[in-house]
Amino acid sequence: MTVLNWYKGKKVLVTGHTGFKGTWLCKMLLMAGAEVTGYALEPPTEPNLFDISGVGSRIRSVTGDIRDLKHLEDVFREGQPEIVLHLAAQPIVRDSYKDPVYTYETNVMGTVNVCECVRLNPCVKSFLNVTTDKVYENKEWEWGYRENEPLDGFDPYSNSKSCSELVTHSYIHSFFEEMGVAVSTARAGNVIGGGDFANDRIIPDCIRAACRKEDIVVRNPCSTRPYQHVLEPLTVYLTIAKEQAEDRDKAGFYNVGPDDCDCVTTGQLVTIFCEKWGDGQSWISQSDHGPHEANFLKLDCSKIKHTFGWKPRWHVEEAVAKTVEWARVFYAGGDVPACMEAQIREFCG
Repeated sequence: MTVLNWYKGKKVLVTGHTGFKGTWLCKMLLMAGAEVTGYALEPPTEPNLFDISGVGSRIRSVTGDIRDLKHLEDVFREGQPEIVLHLAAQPIVRDSYKDPVYTYETNVMGTVNVCECVRLNPCVKSFLNVTTDKVYENKEWEWGYRENEPLDGFDPYSNSKSCSELVTHSYIHSFFEEMGVAVSTARAGNVIGGGDFANDRIIPDCIRAACRKEDIVVRNPCSTRPYQHVLEPLTVYLTIAKEQAEDRDKAGFYNVGPDDCDCVTTGQLVTIFCEKWGDGQSWISQSDHGPHEANFLKLDCSKIKHTFGWKPRWHVEEAVAKTVEWARVFYAGGDVPACMEAQIREFCG
């Protein structure tokens, strides 16, 4: 819990706090004793982790659109955050094909608005913009992308996140360096964990099929992705924000992903899920001829390991097992907040 201890009494603003990753992050910050303000739309799914976790009653939760600069300015002015963690986004690749304008408005102008609020509020000492591993120009090669590779996401989601990176870079050079604000971006891989109810994500699809006692339908079983438990990148986000607040030389652009051994195909991931779920669960391959998605994606995380001495804690098998554990508790009507706290303590202990 060393990293979490630093946040005791700190004023932290989290955008996108009602989402899957945002809820887990708020839970960690509450356990650390931080004073948390969240700014986001209503939870994006029903059911949703934000309501299930009970986090909303323990933080200052503000319902708002990241595209609304005036409202966001008011929240910054009232909350006076020291740390800003920007997670708000339209995060689904296939949804970005359905509504590219909304995706760009949210992911690009939303970042502009957060950067502008940081610029206008000298209370902020550390700012982290969370993007994605998909920001890179994907050449389908077999080695991991490094932080100095060209940014050029293919689909509207990935490209909008590339733009979000460029917005952040511009604000750093134009304003933040002179102001003394420490700013980083974190390019995280595919996350799994309890409480993700989103559409078009493989593990939530697995759980829904398993609960219906149906075969899991996998549309791209040979696609390789850097899967990791949600607590892996969240712990890194908190580490970056802490370390750069204490030493601005630690600010930068960081890949956050698993080791090579945990970069598995979707088919391998689903096979692991079936083993952990039990009950004779199985899967079938069935393409839906949907829009383009990258086939091979892997990150080189040498920089963050060297800078912070970080290394992944849970391999993909344990990440899936912890996700199944959460799902079993939830669908049995068990104590979900206690399950989350236990997993956070085990991971951070």
